[in-house]
Amino acid sequence: MPINLFKDPYVLDFVEIAGDAHERHLEKTLIDRIKDLLLELGKGFSFMGSQYHLDIGGQDYYLDLLFYHTKLHSHVVIDLKMGEFEPEFAGKMNFYLAGVDDKLRTEGDSPSIGLILCRGKNGLVVEYALRGVNKPMAVSEYTVLPPEIARALPSPDVLVAGLEDHLNIHDEPDDGDGSGGGMSGGPR
Repeated sequence: MPINLFKDPYVLDFVEIAGDAHERHLEKTLIDRIKDLLLELGKGFSFMGSQYHLDIGGQDYYLDLLFYHTKLHSHVVIDLKMGEFEPEFAGKMNFYLAGVDDKLRTEGDSPSIGLILCRGKNGLVVEYALRGVNKPMAVSEYTVLPPEIARALPSPDVLVAGLEDHLNIHDEPDDGDGSGGGMSGGPR
């Protein structure tokens, strides 16, 4: 089942968002950190765009995030929500999936899959909202570090640079001249 593709919850600890932030801020932050997002989503996801435009019946609609899953041969629509899951989110996702299937799906593609990614969910409300929906979709929670904790921790880039420096210092054999490195310069 394609729904087994999604984790629950997603740990977006590489994202710093305030409690009063809007969905656009979360989306922008995720796009800025697309490599981290792809790693968190898992293998096979290919990024197609954010605020991906669909014209349906002469009206404009914008998908928060659109991916293509290379193993399932299926488009994956992610709708970002800053709050708790609400039943009407399922209807909106069902609409998006129908639009993507009609506008983007080609021969050989599987039906599109939807993921509603929200701050929280009540399992029973999700079950009732998805009952009878014939399009594959899932609802997952995401967690982020509180801003005060995120600010106190070094960024992943700083940690990687520190580890690389540490490994470079300890990987080079000491040649006994006290420089800590191997042979330097030319012949001795």
